[in-house]
Parts: sequence; C-alpha cells; structure tokens
Amino acid sequence: MHEPSRTSTTPASRYGDPILYPTAIQQPVMLPAELPPGVEMVTLPGGYRTLAYTHPTAAPASAPVAALPVPVWAKTTALLAPTVGGGIAAAGFGISYAAPGLIAMTEALWAAVALIAAGALAPLLLRTGSSRTHRRGPVQHVTQNITATGLFGKASGTLNNR
Repeated sequence: MHEPSRTSTTPASRYGDPILYPTAIQQPVMLPAELPPGVEMVTLPGGYRTLAYTHPTAAPASAPVAALPVPVWAKTTALLAPTVGGGIAAAGFGISYAAPGLIAMTEALWAAVALIAAGALAPLLLRTGSSRTHRRGPVQHVTQNITATGLFGKASGTLNNR
C-alpha cells in the first residue's frame, strides 16, 4: 500500500485528523432550570452553542431614593464618644500615677484641719478661763473633815469655809 505523503492535503489522507475533521463529542445537556445564576446558553458567531457567564441585566430602576441626611445629634455623639473614652482612660492613668502623692496630701490636709481647729479653739478656751477669775473675785476654799467608827458606823464631819 502506498503511504500518502505528509504534504498531501487530500481529505482521504487526513481522515480522522482532529485538526481538520474534529470528532463530535456528545456533551451532557443541562436543563435551563439546572443552570446556576449568571450562566446562560449562548450561541457563538461560528454557530456553536455553549454555556457562558453573562452580566445580569438590571431592570430599569425607578427614581433613586435620596439618602437621608445624618442627624446632627448622631454626628455629635459619634465625635464625642471616642473623645470622652480617651479622657476617661487618661484620667485613670493619671490617678494611678498620682495615688501615692494623693494619699500623702490627704494626711497633710487632715493635719492642717487639726491645726486650724486648735488655733480657732485655743483663744476661746483661754479667754473663758481668765474671764472667770476676774468676774467672781477670789477663789473660795472648802475643807471637810469626815470621821466614822467601825466599818458600818455613823459618819460625822465638819465643813470649813475660808
């Protein structure tokens, strides 16, 4: 038998060649209900039908809804929340660093309060003691002598005013 040359382009010599005469492969057919969203059966310009991803065509929407403006109180709250939180955190750190000094200050303040109270009360106490001797005159002395006989005896005494 004669082997055809490679340069021959006759159909008989190239029968079964997948480049010139592709063998049809039967693809499984999918029902339209089985196709996932965004996939459709399309026909290519060469006449082949195949599955392809397509861009969904959006239905013409009605007039766009205007976004409502953000209320002023919401803006203010949104701006104040981190500021207040940061201030509280800074105050907490400051108090933790200042605690030993604050304890010493409270002790010093209590000492100052005691000094002020003593300073305010001292003149009152000194004035009342000295004014009592000037108003009544000389101090009286009372002497009392008590005598008793026995453990349960009757007691008798004398009172001397000078």
